[in-house]
Amino acid sequence: MDTLALLQHYWWFLISLLGALLVFLLFVQGGQSLLYTIGRTEHERNLIVNSLGRKWELTFTTLVTFGGAFFASFPLFYSTSFGGAFYVWMLILLVFVLQAVSYEYRRKPNNVFGEKTFDWFLKINGFLGTILLGAAVGTFFTGANFTVDRFNMANLGGDTTISQWTTPWHGLEAVLDYRNVALGLAVLFLSRMLALHYFMNDIDDTQIRERSRRRSLCAAGTFLVFFLVFLVSLLFAQGWSVDPATGIIAPEPYKYLHNLLAMPYVGIGLLAGVALVLWSIWLGWRGSRKAIWLSGSGTVLTVLALLLTAGWNDTSYYPSLADMQSSLTIYNSSSSEFTLKAMSIVSLCIPFVVAYIGYAWWALSRKPQDGSKEELKY
Repeated sequence: MDTLALLQHYWWFLISLLGALLVFLLFVQGGQSLLYTIGRTEHERNLIVNSLGRKWELTFTTLVTFGGAFFASFPLFYSTSFGGAFYVWMLILLVFVLQAVSYEYRRKPNNVFGEKTFDWFLKINGFLGTILLGAAVGTFFTGANFTVDRFNMANLGGDTTISQWTTPWHGLEAVLDYRNVALGLAVLFLSRMLALHYFMNDIDDTQIRERSRRRSLCAAGTFLVFFLVFLVSLLFAQGWSVDPATGIIAPEPYKYLHNLLAMPYVGIGLLAGVALVLWSIWLGWRGSRKAIWLSGSGTVLTVLALLLTAGWNDTSYYPSLADMQSSLTIYNSSSSEFTLKAMSIVSLCIPFVVAYIGYAWWALSRKPQDGSKEELKY
């Protein structure tokens, strides 16, 4: 493997890791979707919002970092998806803006809309934010309607647009594929399960913990149904493989199953992640405060393995349904070798950033919330 290919694989790994961490941190959105289900009184809802409010910026920052890393390392994907499927990405941006505004103004004295309006903004972010992100990631496997013409870059004085979307729905057509819908709903119920495990760990309230324990099994069961639908359909689906020497893209039956067999370390990571999530479901049903750590680590391992399966082993990670040869791979969509090398040096700071996030999490969560007035900030 030459230097450029090694860097392309390295950056796909980093992006996959960021995506896996983002899915775990979506427990904030899952908790918001349960605001009126777990919080029966105003005091309980304030406890829930403040518990999530201590972590929501980590989710938002990871989302922005994920998008920024994609833009820097694989700019053709960024211009194709963010520029073509802009209805989906604008909806995602809108619901995350609603979240940020809600945490900022929910408890401001004499705010114009009142607390309930901002509570509903948080619920909208909790439902739509997870479903839309899940469906968008689903297109990494199921494909999207676009074409790519790199020769337009040399069209001086004319149209220099490289990517074109071929439908007027600009990404919304993804809901017509049941696999995207299944993954979106799986992410929603996974985030709700993670949130319930988080509440049992972070909130010192007997009623909230008991309700979270009871509902965690229902959320977990629904998640498993939608996740198995997506996973089974993926393993038996046709994928798109690329010849690194010629760049020619061709269909390959059972491509993603072949990827797991060809990369056993990825397959082992997937199985380990699923096992940890299943273990956490049992611990959550028993009311253990440790459930969040097993479900969180299992989520990261599972999503990391799935995203590596989408991009490694000469696979098109963004298939084109309009023109097969326009499909994006880590080879034809990456930045230059110089850019990837420069960013790789910067990426050496990532362990320090992760250590800081871990310390901040520990500092904010070392004492479970008990509802004292000085804790109710949001």
